Amino acid sequence: MDGLSVFALVIVALALLTIFKWIIFVPQGNEYTVERFGRFTKSLRPGLNFIVPFVDKIGAKMNMMEQVMDVPSQEVITRDNAMVTVDGVVFYQVLDSAKAAYEVRQLQLAILNLVMTNIRTVMGSMDLDELLSRRDDINARLLTVVDEATTPWGVKVTRIEIKDIAPPRDLVDAMARQMKAEREKRATILEAEGERQSEILRAEGEKRAAILEAEGRKEAAFRDAEAREREAQAEAAATQMVSESIAAGDVQAINYFVAQEYIGALKSIAMSPNQKLLMLPVEAASVIGAVGGIAELAKEAMAQQNTNKRTSAASSGDV
Repeated sequence: MDGLSVFALVIVALALLTIFKWIIFVPQGNEYTVERFGRFTKSLRPGLNFIVPFVDKIGAKMNMMEQVMDVPSQEVITRDNAMVTVDGVVFYQVLDSAKAAYEVRQLQLAILNLVMTNIRTVMGSMDLDELLSRRDDINARLLTVVDEATTPWGVKVTRIEIKDIAPPRDLVDAMARQMKAEREKRATILEAEGERQSEILRAEGEKRAAILEAEGRKEAAFRDAEAREREAQAEAAATQMVSESIAAGDVQAINYFVAQEYIGALKSIAMSPNQKLLMLPVEAASVIGAVGGIAELAKEAMAQQNTNKRTSAASSGDV
């Protein structure tokens, strides 16, 4: 009876072991490869799976989620012989668990070495200035090359990013001096351009002011000419009137001319800058008489003008 109990327990244990070997649970985001007598047969997807106990076994457990891996720092010599220290990060995802498990050994190490090698290749073909200013181009070139190389492994490289590019200290100092000189140059250029623009605006303002001044002088000259023309017309009219009076035998007209010349001579003598004291035996009565003659002449001219107007009006009424 004891032997039968032991045998029964052994059978139960074997049955339980067979069940455990038959049922496989695969976590989400993973795939398991199945090997039968050492040869790959299929891949188990997430969830409940069944295999043949004692014949099939789990070969590799592959993570199918996107993964990130740091690229350690390394020294790179650029095309212009500058030594820089570079590090980065790579993102990849396993798309085919069988290829990732059996086409390459130590998948992460293979991807890491491939990325580091291509970093040296890509950056070594560029100058230092290009290296510092074209980081996006470097990332794109690295991604294209590495993704193509890892395709046979069932891996998709989704992104490669260069995290840091550290030139030597002496190069950093030289670049700082160069940047300072370039900024000072730009500041000098901008200052000169500002002064040039200011001079242009000032010249434009002076030109405009000169134009306005010339236009003002032109307008003033025109006004002066018009005033002189009117004055000449008035003088001519006065001269004609006096001439007609003289022709008619009016003595006052002659007195007008004499008084005008007399007063003009006195004005010239008075305005002379060298004369401080003027003592002339002038007969004031003669001058006043001449002026009075001018007034009488004006009254007669006005009376004659009124008579002419009345005669013209009467003639118009008769018609």
